[in-house]
Amino acid sequence: MNAVASTRAGSNAGWIVFALVAVTTASIVAAALLGVADISHNDIMAVLKGNGSDEARAIILDIRLPRIVTGVLAGIHFALAGFLLQAITRNPLADPSLMGISQGATLSVTTFLMFTVYIFQPGSNTLAELPVAWLPAAGLAGGLLAGGIIYLLAFRLGLSAMRITLCGVAVGAVLHAIAIGLIAGWGSARIEIILEWLSGSLYARTWDHALFLLPFTIAGLLMLPVIYRPLRLLHFDATVAQSFGLAYRRQFSIVLVVVCMLASSAVGAVGPLVFVGLIVPHMAKFIAGRNFVLSLALTIGLGAIVVTLGDLIGRLLGQAEEIPIGVVTAIVGVPLLLALLRKTT
Repeated sequence: MNAVASTRAGSNAGWIVFALVAVTTASIVAAALLGVADISHNDIMAVLKGNGSDEARAIILDIRLPRIVTGVLAGIHFALAGFLLQAITRNPLADPSLMGISQGATLSVTTFLMFTVYIFQPGSNTLAELPVAWLPAAGLAGGLLAGGIIYLLAFRLGLSAMRITLCGVAVGAVLHAIAIGLIAGWGSARIEIILEWLSGSLYARTWDHALFLLPFTIAGLLMLPVIYRPLRLLHFDATVAQSFGLAYRRQFSIVLVVVCMLASSAVGAVGPLVFVGLIVPHMAKFIAGRNFVLSLALTIGLGAIVVTLGDLIGRLLGQAEEIPIGVVTAIVGVPLLLALLRKTT
């Protein structure tokens, strides 16, 4: 985007933010109103006022709203993680899947489903299988562990944007290969659950998933003012950044921890939505130009919009056999990314 377009975007920042809020609200409302089950607007309004039939209340409050909130939070996580990674690695193709974080979460969830852990029920000698509700925690643990391994490898080689990218790609490839090997060798018993999770889905997401993500969302957003100045300087080479007084390794590490926290929790809750973290930051930068603050705000809002609308499209097109959101974002994301790259080069 040229300098004139960037200046124009900056002068219209207020209108852009207003449009962002309006589109986000419209997306959430549309996702709540539309679905396979046909519910009248009057019934929906009655539910929101605390009335309505039991069926309408169950569909709106227990099915649609939990998956909408979970999708909004996951979209913010993936988009923000991609934005931060692209900033500190100076790599326009960086996202949690490229850096190995998603693959770490994938391997841990796959392992959890392959070799289900058993525990003794209190006061009983029988073994009880841990619930699938443990998947978000398993994904979070795996993603954080993968991020730690990547960081340690890059640190030993001399921490830099290029080294951490290469280490992320290498570690991610190994973890992905192991996960696929487990699925091929021992995945027949739970292949349906695994494939649904790997494709990225909001199907059957509950308030528990939203509550699982919420603390990480709040922590990530609260960290943005703290890392704002370091993030701007991390755009530069280490030598240049240090000349401005930046403790390069420490600040780089802090941002990377935030990325791992956001991405791992999101992958654990909804699966790896590959293209969200890659495409949304580019969309935001295309609209905002060189306005860094506006780009950051747009990334957060557009992440919520893309996931919400992607899930709605999958539900409406697939009907009872809904299309996973990961499939929708991939199909829509590839041509969109190519179009954005063509206009910005």
